[in-house]
Amino acid sequence: METAEARATARLRRDPLGYAIVLASYLGMAGSAPLVAWSGGPEAIILVLRMSFAALALSVVFLRRPMLADWRRPGAAWRLIVMAAMSSATLLLFFYAVRHTSVAVAMFLLFLMPLWVALMAPRVFHTVREPVVWPALGLALAGLAVILVPDLLGHGLRLSALGLLAALSTGFGYAAYTVSVKGLTRIVSSATVSTAEAAGDALIVTPLALWQFHATGYHLTAHAWIGALVMGVVCTAVSYTLWVEGTRRVPVEQVTILGYIEPVAGPLYAIFLVGQRPSLATVVGGALILGAGLLVVVFGRGEALPEAEPL
Repeated sequence: METAEARATARLRRDPLGYAIVLASYLGMAGSAPLVAWSGGPEAIILVLRMSFAALALSVVFLRRPMLADWRRPGAAWRLIVMAAMSSATLLLFFYAVRHTSVAVAMFLLFLMPLWVALMAPRVFHTVREPVVWPALGLALAGLAVILVPDLLGHGLRLSALGLLAALSTGFGYAAYTVSVKGLTRIVSSATVSTAEAAGDALIVTPLALWQFHATGYHLTAHAWIGALVMGVVCTAVSYTLWVEGTRRVPVEQVTILGYIEPVAGPLYAIFLVGQRPSLATVVGGALILGAGLLVVVFGRGEALPEAEPL
């Protein structure tokens, strides 16, 4: 007679397309940071433009009856709103952390997110914690540390208690956001999630963008418009929708570890956009991070088959 454990194992499947979708999404999102530098505008202003373009593009393509029906599903509306609020709050916390510590400190504490997800997800989704998560996470964190150590030890390092708290909260915030997205993919479509997030981020960050306009006297340039448009359509509308779809297909712990590909791909884009060549530390750290991703793809468990596919 087939045991319950055997039946559960049989319902696990590895989804090569899911891994490819997740990696493609992170490669797309990695272009955001170099494009922000190329655009040259204040972060909140560029962010609002980016998210507005993303929400417009997604609405033109997907705003149909199925998406409206998603909002009417039991529990969907409030969860989508909370998800968008978490995303916006975390973005603002990250901006604050960068300004009051450094990019290196903020990035390192942000990328503790997979650790929090690895601790949180089994409790939320009642799944068995994967053994491969820990060595992969350790390898990825080691790679990130190698990339960031020169900046962490640099003379420009700034520390403040509130800045460190904001940076640490960013990691927690993105972990909670990622887990909430994973839950949402079981009841609504990927396009609904990404559209709600883009529109919510644009609305919530607009007051800060208006303040930056007033405080800095900034005038939008052609670079800013073009950068925001590319970020909105390619790095957000397309990439976020792919990421949500990949998160539906792949265990959430593995999704977050694969996200370490972003700090590897970002400097490669920067070569073409702003002429910055990656350092030896970036190359070595990137190799460790790629090794972590390979561990997850080769040895990670599959995702449980869903009871029903979302529309």
